[in-house]
Amino acid sequence: MLKYGILGLLNYQDMTGYEVMEVFRDSLRFFWSAQTSQIYRDLQGMEKKGWVSKTVVPQQGKPDKNIYAITEKGKEELLSWLEDEKPGFTTKVPVLMKVFFMGERSREESIAYFKKLKEEGERALKELEIVPQYIKAYAQYVDQSEKTAYWEMTVDYGRRRMQMQVDWAQNCIERLEEIQ
Repeated sequence: MLKYGILGLLNYQDMTGYEVMEVFRDSLRFFWSAQTSQIYRDLQGMEKKGWVSKTVVPQQGKPDKNIYAITEKGKEELLSWLEDEKPGFTTKVPVLMKVFFMGERSREESIAYFKKLKEEGERALKELEIVPQYIKAYAQYVDQSEKTAYWEMTVDYGRRRMQMQVDWAQNCIERLEEIQ
């Protein structure tokens, strides 16, 4: 899945691996995690598949700069992935697997778990507050402002999902506190 995120970013403009990582950090990391090493590894793999091309720019006194560009074959792969009719939602939710068996722990430990889950959701909501500024900053790189509407929809989903997590965790805390 990471490779499609990288292809999507390169579809907007050519970038170095470092720039891909920066843009990823400002956008995709809110719903997809990736290490810098994974991004570079995927760039190399996509270059071997012919999905991206690399231009080496020599630099004085520092390592050469590698600039990646999406190829026609890469654009075809990106569009093929986008045309896949499956919605992409998964039924695998690790937190629910854990909660299902949470009865094996003490009520106090479970309450502490849900408090932590709630705090993580609140922290994520706080982090999402900066995203509209990122969208505005990166909007200059796309030729059609309509594309930013999709970015905003993604943020809206993330915000709603995190708010649901906060509300659900609070509900779980209250239910456990009511148990005698």
